[in-house]
Amino acid sequence: QVQLVESGGGLVQAGGSLRLSCAASGGIFSINAMAWYRQAPGKQRELVALISSGGNTKYVDSVKGRFTISKDNAKNTVFLQMNSLNPEDTAVYYCNIITAQAMVYWGQGTQVTVSS
Repeated sequence: QVQLVESGGGLVQAGGSLRLSCAASGGIFSINAMAWYRQAPGKQRELVALISSGGNTKYVDSVKGRFTISKDNAKNTVFLQMNSLNPEDTAVYYCNIITAQAMVYWGQGTQVTVSS
């Protein structure tokens, strides 16, 4: 049974930083891509950042220069370093992986709240 366990969310003041982690376990042998999505109240879930198996990264324009996605292949873990946070970053953040077999898995979500 594949599990994605997220950690690192919380409450932070505007301008602060948080680091999210997501560890995948349960028989995952090959991952094509790992990503972070977020969903704010009343809005659709959006892709925040993605990192491919080769290490290529992609970011939504609103977080470029502030967020950094990285991964630890040996531990099947993906990270999201979030700096210069602002209230518009408030959302539930979900990690996502796509395996080489095209299976898609989601984490349970972690709340990030940025106060002004």
